[in-house]
Amino acid sequence: MKELPQINWHELPEAEAAPLLECDPATGLAQAEAEARLRQFGPNQMTAQRRLSEWMRFLLQFHQPLIYILLVSAAITAGLGKWVDAAVIFGVTVANAIIGYIQEAKAEKAIGALAKMIVTEATVRRGGEKVRIASTQLVPGDVVLLQAGDRVPADLRMLEEHNLQIEEAALTGESVPSEKQTAPLPAGTILAERTSLAFAGTLVTAGQGEGVVFATGDTTEVGRIAGMIGKADALQTPLTRKIAHFSRLVMYVILGLAAVTFGIGILRGEPWPEMFMAAIALAVGAIPEGLPAVVTITLAIGVGRMARQRAIIRHLPAVETLGSTTVICSDKTGTLTQNQMTVQEIHAGGRLYHVTGGGYEPAGEIHFERKPVVVGENVALIETLGAGLLCNDSQVVRNEEGQSIAQGDPTEAALIVAAQKAGLSEEEWSGRLPRIETIPFESGYKYMATLHGAARGPKVIYIKGAVETLIEKCAHALGENGELTPVDGALVLRHAEAMAARGLRVLGFARREMPPAHTGLEHEHVAAELTFLGLQGKLDPPRPEAIAAVAKCRSAGIRVKMITGDHVLTAKAIAARIGLDTGPDVLALTGRELEKLTGDELADAAERASVFARVAPEQKLRLVQALQARGHIVAMTGDGVNDAPALKQADIGIAMGITGTDVSKEAADMILTDDDFATIEAAVGEGRGVFDNLIKFIAWILPTSAGLALTLLVAIVWDVALPLLPTQLLWINLVTSILLGLVLVFEPKESDIMQRPPRDPKRPLLTLPLLMRTGLVTLISIGGAFGLFAWEHGVEGTNLDEARAAVVNLIVMVQSCYLLNCRSRTRSMFAIGLFSNPWLLAGIGATWLAQLAFTYTPFMNQLFHTAPVRAEAWIYIGAIGVFTFAVVELEKWLRFRAPQPTKKP
Repeated sequence: MKELPQINWHELPEAEAAPLLECDPATGLAQAEAEARLRQFGPNQMTAQRRLSEWMRFLLQFHQPLIYILLVSAAITAGLGKWVDAAVIFGVTVANAIIGYIQEAKAEKAIGALAKMIVTEATVRRGGEKVRIASTQLVPGDVVLLQAGDRVPADLRMLEEHNLQIEEAALTGESVPSEKQTAPLPAGTILAERTSLAFAGTLVTAGQGEGVVFATGDTTEVGRIAGMIGKADALQTPLTRKIAHFSRLVMYVILGLAAVTFGIGILRGEPWPEMFMAAIALAVGAIPEGLPAVVTITLAIGVGRMARQRAIIRHLPAVETLGSTTVICSDKTGTLTQNQMTVQEIHAGGRLYHVTGGGYEPAGEIHFERKPVVVGENVALIETLGAGLLCNDSQVVRNEEGQSIAQGDPTEAALIVAAQKAGLSEEEWSGRLPRIETIPFESGYKYMATLHGAARGPKVIYIKGAVETLIEKCAHALGENGELTPVDGALVLRHAEAMAARGLRVLGFARREMPPAHTGLEHEHVAAELTFLGLQGKLDPPRPEAIAAVAKCRSAGIRVKMITGDHVLTAKAIAARIGLDTGPDVLALTGRELEKLTGDELADAAERASVFARVAPEQKLRLVQALQARGHIVAMTGDGVNDAPALKQADIGIAMGITGTDVSKEAADMILTDDDFATIEAAVGEGRGVFDNLIKFIAWILPTSAGLALTLLVAIVWDVALPLLPTQLLWINLVTSILLGLVLVFEPKESDIMQRPPRDPKRPLLTLPLLMRTGLVTLISIGGAFGLFAWEHGVEGTNLDEARAAVVNLIVMVQSCYLLNCRSRTRSMFAIGLFSNPWLLAGIGATWLAQLAFTYTPFMNQLFHTAPVRAEAWIYIGAIGVFTFAVVELEKWLRFRAPQPTKKP
């Protein structure tokens, strides 16, 4: 075979498929030909993606502007013989890299998971014989035989089928099995409606079939999705973007100040090694060394908090990304809904009944006009439910966890549960009317029929199927009291259409009474003279907790959009029940409509619409990209193979832990262990809290870094003795970052965090109020430091070491008092409560124990060139600390105080 034909296989007549692939369906490929094609086309498996080595992942932890400055500073300091300083600086950078490497397990396993889906065995016809082979050995032209329970091993063009139904929810988003047939379809048929094809990785739930392989490995639909996953951009998160911008800004400022310091010293004739050390001291003092580590630790703590909320984080920055989210694109089936078909409405005997409860649990009632009814009072109702119970090949059973699950077709399971809610017993009905014969459902006939009755008693045929098919065969309709009336077919169809418009999948039910001697069941027995019983409308209902979660997301300013492979009417009905839109109508677009949109048109549609139905995998990807192009931070939830490319492209991908496929879990940043959409709302709050605490840390550390750098610069410009030495700067930065700054990481979420709108993604990390507050505290720190240094240095009997020790303690005091201010950017520390963060007092206490050792122990005095501080100096130090706290509290009160109500004249 030279090459594979590039055609739409679903529009090709089945008789032409095998000749195009140069095979005979009756005998299959010869073994020699199959081996030749295996060499030509390769094994039926996905191509593995190249991954970064472990060493490269570790080295990438150093790929940050601030880390580069620290590494260069450590190298120059070592070159000048300052080994202790160099070791401390280098140790900080290595520790940060190790933490980042351990916490960020970035292994991408999506391709491997996809490959596992199709590594199975297949039954094929080769050389005229049926044989079982590994699916990896399949080649184009192989004839594959399918039966219930098989996983489809490659993409097939169906040649024969008998009641073949295949579960394709993971690929198409369709919540019920696809009924296969062999007839050709129009070229523009969307993936979910290509019923003449079977796709690799999907599961046969009923019937048998035979198809010819036309695509293997990377060329299958699953393989194409794998390619999209590999090509999807691994986007930076809002946090990493802002930290990177902040780091570059700090780098330019620090390098500029260091260059100015070095230049001024050289112009004054100072020795260049001393000026180099002064410039490095300024750089080390100004760089917030603790920032990368604090970011990682903060995110790691967020991971722990989210795990307690039943959300597992795979990539650390995803913690904060949730807090930035402006749009959540959610899959419908199994995410917003229960993935359990449920009868919602029954039309029988001229009345429309509503069924309460959801899923496969029999808890619920039959209601008419919002009141429970006695089912036995309506003969048509009980017969409609009985027909659904008996004309049924599925079961509802308990699993190991005690949960009710469907065995077989979920639609038939829904009929069983509806009957149980009405008090009908399957055992009692089957005992009274045992099954004798069956006509299984076939797509050509669109109905299923079963013959029931005792050996010597009257017989009855129950039929269920498409309403338009059944109504043509009915002569009568069963009334509420059991009377027979002429059937009004047009009226029945209008009722069915009204139910379908509410998003329900509608089945019709009928019966035909037969004489006691009747035994057989053929299509001719149900061709006419049927009695119409009623309609049952089913829906995969929304999760109750999802409705509440969507409402909370909207109150937090987050839009929720549904992206599904299901029918548009079904999707709109679910969206209306969940409350995706505030208006009376939900704006919905289909995949066919999206195909026609490009550029700005697609971006506008993505912005306006709340529901996207019958959407193909690549369209989900395009929708996420269109929203990102409009500046949105997009979270994408999903559980199927078809969701994986969009999950990876989204700013944060969220997979379902219970119903989710391995592919979706490996492509996601976060996994919900309880499959509960409501968990996302709790995780969003945690994400916002993480970002809030990081901003608090930055607001706290900036005045320290700026104050230390400017203190040195001013001393050099004024040509006075340095108030601080490089080792003392390192002490301040390292000790306070660990013992003081880290306590902000443990701050609990503020009470109004979910009443705030999402942060504008374009909003800078450093806002004007934050910069003004930083400048205010920096000025207090510099003024206090020089004032104390001049006072102490001028006191008789006080040496330079004692004056510098006093300055170090003053800066730490300012940091300690300003820490209390930073616990909230808008509210007073007194409103929050001193004891709401138990780590606060412990951190401040530990810091001052370290400061006392730094000030009064001989070893520390010798190592850091300090001396014990006079008692009088402590009064000055305490006063400056209290002054800093009071000024910032006043500034917050003036800026954020509640507006006073206007008095009426």
